[in-house]
Amino acid sequence: MTNGRGRRRGEGGEPAQARLADGTLARIIPSSHTSGWELEVDGTPQSHVDTDDPTHLHFEYVARMAAVIDQWGMPGHPLTAVHLGAGAYTLPRYVDATRPGSRQQVIELEPALVELVRTHLPLRPGASIRTRVGDARAVLGRLPRGLVGTVDLLVSDVFGGAQTPAHLTSVEFYREAADVLAPDGILLANIADGAGLRHARAQVATVRAALAHVLVLAEVQVLKGRRFGNLVVAASRAPLPVEWLPRLMAAGPHPAKVAQGAELDAFAAGSRIVHDADATASPAPAASLFEKR
Repeated sequence: MTNGRGRRRGEGGEPAQARLADGTLARIIPSSHTSGWELEVDGTPQSHVDTDDPTHLHFEYVARMAAVIDQWGMPGHPLTAVHLGAGAYTLPRYVDATRPGSRQQVIELEPALVELVRTHLPLRPGASIRTRVGDARAVLGRLPRGLVGTVDLLVSDVFGGAQTPAHLTSVEFYREAADVLAPDGILLANIADGAGLRHARAQVATVRAALAHVLVLAEVQVLKGRRFGNLVVAASRAPLPVEWLPRLMAAGPHPAKVAQGAELDAFAAGSRIVHDADATASPAPAASLFEKR
């Protein structure tokens, strides 16, 4: 059964699923909170997608990323994008819907995950979205020469289970990411952290060592380190226009916070820049965070 929403179930009425290379199970299940579908990996929600309305973004951090994307260049103008981590292709679908004609590359480690999503939550026919299978950092370094220095949007949203792999948290990685960006291109990174925000503070310091202009978007209590959540780091070689700030705040989700300048100086103060030699994976959230209610 497809009815515009992809195939609802696998054989026998069970959720569509696939076993990944590390032994974890990926499943596509109906969202229990809103319309659309959720991709779970090892019981951790990874993505939400509504194939009937790709602009419907359920996860807050994804909506914050979309708010930044909306501000780049002229509204509706096509862009060149690279996405590290496929998930359910939520942001590639959003860019395809809101900026027709965009050229997009998606890099995903797990071929079984790509097949699962593209079979059961198919992309729009004709969408210019190419998938490259492999490690995000390794494939980023092998992109066609014509892409290097021309990418308007680079999204880093890679999780192994509920953690970002260590080699995607270092200054060496962020410098490699910066190399593919156009002069005014933007890096969007999803940073997950909890109480104290030690990891997030170090990530902000590390990103700033590679790209001079940085904003952080998050829910207020997350940015204060009072609960585990996602912070969106937006970074560029070029100044991020200050006229964006009211629109980013208004876009929500609320209560929203956008930190920059002196506030980010204070946020990252005392944090060491992360290098390949000492990089660690992002903190794992408590299992209870994803318990069904």
